[in-house]
Amino acid sequence: MSDTRQADEGRAHAAVSTPQAPAAIGPYAQARRVRAGGLEWLYTSGQLGLDPASGQLAPGGTAAEARRAMANLRAVLAAGGFDFQDVVKTVIFLTDMADFQAVNEIYAEALGGALPARSTVQAAALPKGGRVEIELVAVRAAP
Repeated sequence: MSDTRQADEGRAHAAVSTPQAPAAIGPYAQARRVRAGGLEWLYTSGQLGLDPASGQLAPGGTAAEARRAMANLRAVLAAGGFDFQDVVKTVIFLTDMADFQAVNEIYAEALGGALPARSTVQAAALPKGGRVEIELVAVRAAP
């Protein structure tokens, strides 16, 4: 876990990052951990199906990208001390709604029975030519 507390010292939120997920491709954090009211929240940035080592999209189309995006999210969650059972909300962006069922199956498998609230929307385009991007919000009691 890389927790940039020095830059965020004195704040109720801190950036969370891990080399096990792709580095941000813009001026944003992989995730922000927020403490409020005895709870700890994790807000992730959207994850594409990028390989963390190469920075390239996972080969094999939408299904492969969705698997990689979920693996990236698992790594970001773990870096913040969370897991998929803590997820309360997800948003999935697809460039083609015809991919909904394939992505849905991969998403359900990765969440292992967790049933967060979710929205799925079609986007005209995603960064780096991706076909799927997923973001999430997780919450747990503050340690």
